[in-house]
This record gives sequence, structure tokens and C-alpha cells, in this order.
Amino acid sequence: MRILVTGGAGFIGSHFTRSLLDGRYVGLEDCEVTVVDKLTYASDRSSIPATHPRLTFVAGDVCDRRMLGDVVPGHDAVVHFAAESHVDRSIDDPTEFIETNVMGSHLLMAECVRSGVARVVHVSTDEVYGSIASGSWDERCLLEPNTPYAASKAASDCLVRAYWRTYDLDLSITRCANNYGPYQHVEKVIPKFVTSLLAGQDITLHGDGRAVREWLHVDDHCRAISLVLGKGRAGEIYNIGGDIELTNQALAERILQLHGAGWDRVRYVADRKVQDQRYSLDFRKVQEELGFEPQISFADGLAEVYAWYRDNRQRWAHLYPETASPVEPEERPEARRPAPVARTAAQRPSASSIAR
Repeated sequence: MRILVTGGAGFIGSHFTRSLLDGRYVGLEDCEVTVVDKLTYASDRSSIPATHPRLTFVAGDVCDRRMLGDVVPGHDAVVHFAAESHVDRSIDDPTEFIETNVMGSHLLMAECVRSGVARVVHVSTDEVYGSIASGSWDERCLLEPNTPYAASKAASDCLVRAYWRTYDLDLSITRCANNYGPYQHVEKVIPKFVTSLLAGQDITLHGDGRAVREWLHVDDHCRAISLVLGKGRAGEIYNIGGDIELTNQALAERILQLHGAGWDRVRYVADRKVQDQRYSLDFRKVQEELGFEPQISFADGLAEVYAWYRDNRQRWAHLYPETASPVEPEERPEARRPAPVARTAAQRPSASSIAR
């Protein structure tokens, strides 16, 4: 089997690629993998093996129709990660987000149809749903994106789904909670908090720090994607949640504890122009249909991430040039640990009870 992974040198795509090459997914142990990646600031060629007998790497842009015409034919499946994904950057200038996330998805799907690709998974985000005050979104909920990034992903979701209905392309869409894990670019909140502390700088919290996010370890996310790729139904959407919700303030407290620092290392800054107050996914569908369950506890996953950035300074220290020598963590004192908001399947509301 030949699998094409777009955005395969980015954070989530590279984890999926490494896992494929390690033979970690049932039925995909010996697959050949082609990675296409534009190698923007948010991706890193060193995140995947330099050489591997089952890996082909192509430096290319999903908006390049000619490149897609050369690369896509001959693949049995495509997993589409490639996207611009940073909210603040999208607010500053939405253009590249629309070009990559919408036009890139269109050109890729068109080539999949032309080349007869048998199976496609389009990777999206919970941000397409907007913000939810209580309850959790299921896959039937209205899309109400509030940022240019979220709108570009919602548009790509609708466009991709149309390729299923119009051209009979066998595809599924996944929408995930906030991901975290090793190799993530430091513009994202968890690595930003961790590396700021390691570099001797303060954590900065937007607004009052009470915005709530649901967290999902990248390994759990990629395992769910492999299940959707293998057993997901054509035309279906699958939410992939992590079952833990934290305010950004509670997240900062946990990272401060890992570093052995106090609240004096936190600064509040003006909130972003648009701040979704809460994300929460009902992911019973992927649990019941495909047998997915998150396996990595947030406490264990966060400790792993802290240790990885501490031990791999060469990957991020150049982004803190004003810091002559990063500060080593001190002996860890006891600190308050905010309690996670965990939901069991029985506690999840039905779609009819979701507040909009």
C-alpha cells in the first residue's frame, strides 16, 4: 500500500509519518510513504527520517497543480494534514490561509479524483464549530468559525465533502481537539509556555486566562486518524477529543509546577481580537464505531513534553536570541494543580442539548 501524507514534516503530520514508518498501525505496517511538505517555518525536515527504505520526500506546495499531478498518481490513500494553522497569523493576514487551506485542498482533491485514489482522510479542527458555552459539539453541529483560520478550515471541510458527494471520492473528515506533544512549533501555547520558562522569560496569558481548551496528545490523535483511514465510512465526519478541558490559566499552573516556578513568572497581556472562550468535542462516534480511546493521560503527556523541550534546546533556542543562557529549572516546590474537567461517555450531552 502507498500512502501520501501532505504536511508530513509538520507537527502532527510528522508524528503520523514516523508512526507509519515504525509499523505502529494495524494493516499499515509495511506501507510505502510519500511525504509532501512545503517546509514553511512551522515544519522541519529533521522531524522525519533523513532516509528510510519506505519513505519518499517531496518538497512541494499543495497549491502546485503540476507537482500534485506528478506525485499523487499511484497512491492508494492520501492523508491531508497540510494547512496554515496559527490563529494570530491568520488575523494579521488571512490570504495565505485561504490559499493553502481552501485552494490547496481543492487542487489535492481534484487530483485524487483524476488519479483514482481509493481513500482520503482530510484532517480538520474543532475550531470550525466556533465557541461553545456548555455541552459538547457532535458532528452534526452548525459550523460557526470565528477567525480567518477557522473559516478557511470550515471552507475546506465543505469543499472536501463536496468531492465525496459530487465525484464519489471515498473520504472522511476528522476534527480534533487542541494537540500537544514533542516537535510542536513554539508559537503554539504549550511549547510557548515551556520554552519561555526554559529561556528565562515569563509566561504570557491573553485576557483573563479563562479561555477553555480540550487537549489531545498527538500520538492519540494520529492513532485515531489511522483508524479512520482504515475503517471510517465515506462521507463521514469524526470528532477526535482528548477528554480533558483546562483554562489557559490552569494550564499555565501545571507548567509552572513542572518547571518549579511560581505565579510571579506569569504576565497578563491584552486578549487577541477574537478569542473563542471554550472548545469541547463529543467524540462518541469515533469511540463507538472505530473503538478509539485516548491512552495518554494529560499529566504524563505534559511531563513528556516539558522534558523533550528541556532536552532539545537546539530546536528552539534560536527563537530566543535575547536570552544569553537559558535558565535551568529549580527544585520543584509543591504547587497548586488545577483539576481537569473530565467527561465520561455517559456524561456527554446529546446534540439536542448543546447550547449554541
